[in-house]
Amino acid sequence: MAVTAKDIRNIAVIGHSGDGKTSLCEAMLYNAGATDRIGKTADGTTVCDFDDIEKQRKMSVYTAVANLTWNGTKINLLDTPGFYDFEGERNEALSAAEAALVVIDAIGDVPADSEALIEDCLKMKKPVLVFINGMDKDNANYSGTVNALMEKFPANIAPVLEPVMNGKKMEGYVDIIEDKAYKFVQKGVEETAFPEELKAATGDLLSKLTENAAENDEELLDKFFEEGALSPEEIKKGVRKGIHTCSTVIVLAGSALMNIGVTNLLDDIAGYVPSAAERTVSATDLTSGNTVEIKCEDDGAFVGQIFKTAYDQFSGKLNYIKVFRGTLKPGAVLNTTTGKEERIGQILVLRGKKNELVSELSAGDIGAVNKLSATNTNDTLCASGTNIKVEPIPFPQPNISMAVTSANKNDEDKMFASFRRVMEEDYTFLVEKNEETSEMVISGQGEVQLGLISQKIKQNYNIDVIMSDPKVAYRETIRKTAEGDGSYKKQSGGHGQYGVVKIRFEPTEEVFEFAEEVVGGVVPKQYFPAVEKGLRECMPKGVLAGYPVTGVKAVLFDGKYHPVDSSEMAFKSAAYLAFKDGISKAGPVLLEPIVELDIDVPSDFLGAVMGDISKRRGRILGNETQGKMTRVTAECPQSEVLKYATDLRSFTQGRGKFTSTFVRYEEVAPQLATKIIEERAKLNKE
Repeated sequence: MAVTAKDIRNIAVIGHSGDGKTSLCEAMLYNAGATDRIGKTADGTTVCDFDDIEKQRKMSVYTAVANLTWNGTKINLLDTPGFYDFEGERNEALSAAEAALVVIDAIGDVPADSEALIEDCLKMKKPVLVFINGMDKDNANYSGTVNALMEKFPANIAPVLEPVMNGKKMEGYVDIIEDKAYKFVQKGVEETAFPEELKAATGDLLSKLTENAAENDEELLDKFFEEGALSPEEIKKGVRKGIHTCSTVIVLAGSALMNIGVTNLLDDIAGYVPSAAERTVSATDLTSGNTVEIKCEDDGAFVGQIFKTAYDQFSGKLNYIKVFRGTLKPGAVLNTTTGKEERIGQILVLRGKKNELVSELSAGDIGAVNKLSATNTNDTLCASGTNIKVEPIPFPQPNISMAVTSANKNDEDKMFASFRRVMEEDYTFLVEKNEETSEMVISGQGEVQLGLISQKIKQNYNIDVIMSDPKVAYRETIRKTAEGDGSYKKQSGGHGQYGVVKIRFEPTEEVFEFAEEVVGGVVPKQYFPAVEKGLRECMPKGVLAGYPVTGVKAVLFDGKYHPVDSSEMAFKSAAYLAFKDGISKAGPVLLEPIVELDIDVPSDFLGAVMGDISKRRGRILGNETQGKMTRVTAECPQSEVLKYATDLRSFTQGRGKFTSTFVRYEEVAPQLATKIIEERAKLNKE
């Protein structure tokens, strides 16, 4: 079907893990005739959870795209993972979507992360619809869930239906705007008698909905003040405008598993959600350097952005693309991010793992291209001669790290290459080789994410990944001035080896300094470089626990030499002996890395966060309230926050986030230093 941007609705399906997002997508696809049965997450038969890991875990891990057509409107569903660790996947989906559908289980409350998602969408001016799921359950509590939403978002929440219950299960609903009742029938609804007991409640809701609609449009507001009422069409106009401006969040309800309330959800997505044509996107004109707004027009030069990259071990690299302007067709395009030309071959539209080959992709639509050699997530593709770069998708920085090794040491290089490929797919993930600790370290958003990535490496490349806490890069330094003697003398026939040095070691702000105060040529100048080199080679391994040494000034002030037996090697060896002797006398201490934390938490959890930082030997530098949230700035030893991402989520109900930045090294308390040195000694023996 040929579609234009005004006929396309792109919607990201988001919400708390386990609240039924994938099941709802499954029901929508079935009702639209895109599939011939409703798959189940528990059975691993859904369209959107098609990856083997998703089937095994019975949870979404990756954003999946599936399209359907409903009454002449093409709807692209972007089904996202709900678990905290996969924020990057959700950001990719929201960047390509014009609106978000937040799915909430009918538990009588709003999960903290769902509340945060709604807040975030409203802040970024992303229109929101809410679907209260699980209305077939015995403990379903629609009114409690709606009341919780209204309490948290009093100015936005606007229910457009009232469930008709049979006992504790939903058997139909009242359309508040149309003032009509419907009952669920097989694959749809039919009008039924209006329940008398709901007239008062729905009348109150209609009044509130009418006021909400009127406030979104000056013309409607004038009429409402004059006549005290609006027609159903006028209410819908006002609600639609409110959704577009994010002042209105409509609420629907049903059951994805029982396929009830799904067809009217599709009606409302088609009727209320902004079309792709109504969205503009910010970009930079690389020729002028000016910021420009790209209108989603069917004509005009092609502009698109890669919002996701996926690798399949059989079909290779697949780039998901959102077309912001013009039409994508096979042929040459310019990657304005890299400056390189790419050639588009096959163009695909997606329905889970099933890809359909199409001849072109129109403005506002979502699809995929394959076999692009130098194009990745966040890259902008344009028609040749168009020099525009779309604003990049924001990704959270990694905040938890694990050291990794392979069970088979011969697989280390292969494992590193595999993790590097994952980095191309997941921009919240990082792998690097830590030169100080000699460890391979992977970093991401949480332990679940890192565990699943390691599982993927096993599944795709048959590499057993062993994860452990990463080593902390401690340092050693000195606190006082001391002298060290180094005497290297060997005689074994012929030329011997002779070099004697006296070196003074002093604390300094620099990593290492070398100076000489030799008088009378007791150590010839040609041996100074050998002494310095010997000292520098000692710096990576201190005398306490073998950690790198920093903050040392070494002054060569005396020594002896032999005109025949002295050599550079002898003085280098003498410097080594002087280093061990002098540093041991100079009050050596252990230093630990200190990081600065910027922690964003709901203000209700401020006390818990500050108390926790104190327990971690940290110090609070300040806090600043920003609406419902408070930003806490603190400093803490790195060793105390290796798994802070997991702990912070635990005591803030998933709402807390943080970033960390290395700031300096500080001396470790003596009692703790002794413990670290003892543990290091044990490891060295092993």
